[in-house]
Amino acid sequence: MLEVRNISFGYTSERLVLDSVGFTAQPGEVVAVLGNNGAGKSTLIKCMDRILTPRSGEVISEGQELLSLGRRELARVCAYVPQTPPGGTLTVFDSVLLGRRPHITWDASPHDREVAMEALGRMGLDGLALRRVDELSGGERQKAALARALAQEPRLMLLDEPTSALDPHNQHETMRVVRELAREKNICAVCILHDLNLAVRYCDRFLFLRGARVFACGGREVMTSENIEEVYGMHVHIVDYMGIPLVVPFPEIQL
Repeated sequence: MLEVRNISFGYTSERLVLDSVGFTAQPGEVVAVLGNNGAGKSTLIKCMDRILTPRSGEVISEGQELLSLGRRELARVCAYVPQTPPGGTLTVFDSVLLGRRPHITWDASPHDREVAMEALGRMGLDGLALRRVDELSGGERQKAALARALAQEPRLMLLDEPTSALDPHNQHETMRVVRELAREKNICAVCILHDLNLAVRYCDRFLFLRGARVFACGGREVMTSENIEEVYGMHVHIVDYMGIPLVVPFPEIQL
């Protein structure tokens, strides 16, 4: 079980970006972190991976407090994919193999290479394994970064807008893979998403942030038009089409 307890963070002493934010999730679940620009979504997952040091709070995975771990120990448990993955002159395969670094004591083993190739295959990048990362498109680079995170074999994946540079087909393919991996590997994935339709279709739990605090958190029962309107300030309807929930915005209607 993942428990995030009372995370608070501020870039200055005058203003908190996160104020006692917390939520829970079970292994196998995908959590969507939702809210307007500036709501603290990226800050939250950076605090969870200790890229930023929160003023207070705990992140507990399967009874283990993650914020007290060393960097190598933390990387064995938690994988973070940034919003804009870096480039570089490494081949795609070598970049993904770096995801095995927390598990390697001396040199990459045949098992490590096998895990890296499997991660490339899951993201549909087999044919790009020997290309340099800086030769990839933005979308391909984002998929390579996700493959690297998969190669870490973490218990917790933190994904900052994993679909932002992808075309519609690859957006759905990526979220489908994330959901499948969460269930197959019994891990928790926390995804920052701006597309509410991707969130409601592929995620199990929903964390709405507003004004530095949790506005709502839970399962499908909190993904309501009322909550979306309160958080985003935009009128929406939620409809069902062939068993698929769809969020239909009406920004021209005044609330």
